[in-house]
Amino acid sequence: MNGHPGGGRRIALIAHDNMKRDMREWAAYNRHRLVEHQLFATATTGRILQQELGLDVVCFRSGPYGGDQQIGARIAEGEIDLLVFFWDPLQPHPHDPDVKALLRVAVVCNVPVACNRATADFVISSPLMGRPHVAPIAAPAPDATEHLDRPAGRVA
Repeated sequence: MNGHPGGGRRIALIAHDNMKRDMREWAAYNRHRLVEHQLFATATTGRILQQELGLDVVCFRSGPYGGDQQIGARIAEGEIDLLVFFWDPLQPHPHDPDVKALLRVAVVCNVPVACNRATADFVISSPLMGRPHVAPIAAPAPDATEHLDRPAGRVA
């Protein structure tokens, strides 16, 4: 987590429909902390945070219309430091592959992910939020040739 030039961290906020109330309540409770950071969100979540809490939020598309992928691309480019994603584990979503891809890229890129209010509270209140992050010694980029050279249909 390197943060952005204006200080603080670059935090992406996403909430599925059944979780938007939780996100709004969490963000209201942590508003004094969130204002110290640069915020990004998918469309509806971002509008809620802007209109109801007065937070400055950069909004992307709605999740099902590519917003999850837009945030995933930012994570892959090293432009997001924390993902707070309140997803609804009890509801099927037509864009589940996008959700899975977003979570995968966050883990691969070593970006902290909070998927519920308890974890989000722990992360946002951590003293580490105010310190520069020292990344571990970078491993070489994964080499996919072993997967490409494997015969089709064979699982290693």
